[in-house]
Formats: sequence, C-alpha cells, structure tokens
Amino acid sequence: MSEKVACGTVGRVTATRAARRAIAALCADHGGPVMFVQSGGCCDGSDPMCFPGGEFALGDGDMLVGVVDGCTFHMDAEQYEAFGRPFYVLDVEEGTPGGFSLAAGDGLHFVTRVKAPRNKTS
Repeated sequence: MSEKVACGTVGRVTATRAARRAIAALCADHGGPVMFVQSGGCCDGSDPMCFPGGEFALGDGDMLVGVVDGCTFHMDAEQYEAFGRPFYVLDVEEGTPGGFSLAAGDGLHFVTRVKAPRNKTS
C-alpha cells in the first residue's frame, strides 16, 4: 500500500458525532479500523468509500489526508490540490451508499463536506 503524505495535509479531516458513532460501530463490527477513500467527486456533499482497513488498494496518486478515530482518510493528491487543499468534515446522511462502500449503519451512509479551503499563505 502506498501512502503519499504531502506536507501539511495530515489532520485535515474531522467528523461529526454521528459519523464518529458510525465509525466506532464499524470498527467493532470489523475488528479493527476502517478506511475512507474520497474518489470520483470530491465536492461538498459527496460520498467517500468506506472499507475495512487495508482492504482497498491505494494507488501512487492517493495520499493520506487525515485520520479520524484511528481510521484513515485518503484522496487523490491532484484532486486535493485542485480543491485548494481544504479541510473536510465526515458526516452521515440517510440512505445507503453506492458501490461496495460500507454503510454507516441504521440506514445511513457517509458523506464528506468541505469545511474550508486552505489559506493560500499557510
């Protein structure tokens, strides 16, 4: 697994209480941390994919953006730069996730919200 960590990026993801509850339940169900991969659309309100930790093969262009409660959050480095190196908030919404992503439980799925783009001088 390749993790590219650009300077100043780790720790740029937080989570709501509801998302943290869902993460804790998934970690308990899977016997360890889960991982999030923001692929495809990474705009405000898009769904990250969620997998048991280490199940998803990251590519050379993927980077670690942050860690939430021991669970990693990755996205394509070029997308991250294109969106201004933002901060993200992991949340949950009603409905089921698409594809092979793990559901957040209780009829919910994870969603990524853009908190704020990085200040160009920082």
